[in-house]
Amino acid sequence: MRGKKHILRPGYFLILFLLVLGSGIWIPRLKYMSEAGRLTEDILFTADFRRQPVTEELLKEIKNVDQPGEMLGIYWLETDFGRTEKAFSKMDRSRWTVRPGWSEFAAACRAVWDDAVYFPVAEAANRTDAKVTFEDSWMFGRSYKGDRGHEGTDIMASVNERGLYPVVSMTDGTVRSKGWLELGGWRLGIETEQGAYFYYAHLDSYAQIEEGDAVKAGDLLGYMGDTGYSTVEGTTGNFPVHLHLGIYLYPGGREISVDPYGVLKYVEDRRISCIFR
Repeated sequence: MRGKKHILRPGYFLILFLLVLGSGIWIPRLKYMSEAGRLTEDILFTADFRRQPVTEELLKEIKNVDQPGEMLGIYWLETDFGRTEKAFSKMDRSRWTVRPGWSEFAAACRAVWDDAVYFPVAEAANRTDAKVTFEDSWMFGRSYKGDRGHEGTDIMASVNERGLYPVVSMTDGTVRSKGWLELGGWRLGIETEQGAYFYYAHLDSYAQIEEGDAVKAGDLLGYMGDTGYSTVEGTTGNFPVHLHLGIYLYPGGREISVDPYGVLKYVEDRRISCIFR
């Protein structure tokens, strides 16, 4: 017994055509809207932004760029902070600059990256043994005064001698803080022209510098030491000689710390050479 033939009426073809057309229009549109939603009003307070993720390939792209901050910001938005891949040449700046929150986000990216000129520890012209090393220790556990995350990068000395390694300003700026902190020991805080706060801790001694002074990138700030972890001013010896570098922002008056590791890698080859005393 033969089955009945099913004849598709013209209306069915029209509906099918409209469905295909609609999916072709709305699927890309929904993807675009989803990506655009990455730029939220609280993006600066997210773990992704504070982490400032950069890869070796990304660092190669920006090594010779004078102002990499905005480029990195666009890359993070386009790739969801590195979760997807996209070539630098295919970044679409125009779609982000019209989004609410772009100005604040771009300004924060520029503040972290664009003012950095020099690596913060000078290189010894007369000591081949006096080297420094650093690794990404962002949010590693610390236990002094209770469990907490490490908000910075430690630059470690190969020669454990306080007062040997000169510490220089990474940026132009103004000295906003100087003196003793229980955690940071002898420390300096430099506010850059774009509003970031670069924090240099555990110093052994200071250069001739006071709060309110203007500094230039490369100016001597003091010498690397091992001060801190005590309420007693001048305490040393609670850890090896090193420089703790922190970077802070204040969007809307709220303090946030960001990972300095990528910025240090960016200026790693820009070291001032001098004679160690």
